[in-house]
Amino acid sequence: MTFQRSADKRMTGDLPDLLRRYVRQETVEPLRSAGRFLTYGLAGATTLGLGTVLLTVGGLRALQTWSVLDGRWSWVPYLAASAVMATLGALALTRIGGRTGLDG
Repeated sequence: MTFQRSADKRMTGDLPDLLRRYVRQETVEPLRSAGRFLTYGLAGATTLGLGTVLLTVGGLRALQTWSVLDGRWSWVPYLAASAVMATLGALALTRIGGRTGLDG
């Protein structure tokens, strides 16, 4: 009889610890990895976006210094820069999809 009581006491003492470890394993650790995934994703997206804008502005300035596009053709560099940005934006939107998740 005493063996069963001590086993029951041990089981009830281990249950909260077991539940606590299980909850941590199933909630806290995946949230940490998702946070890391989002942090690096946002940093990469910001860097790529800023780089794309700076390269487009550089291309615009290069086209503006070209003497062939003076006078009546001065609008062409703006059209070219806008077309490049619109094309890259459309390409990015077509690549966004829900086909794969975090697991790859």
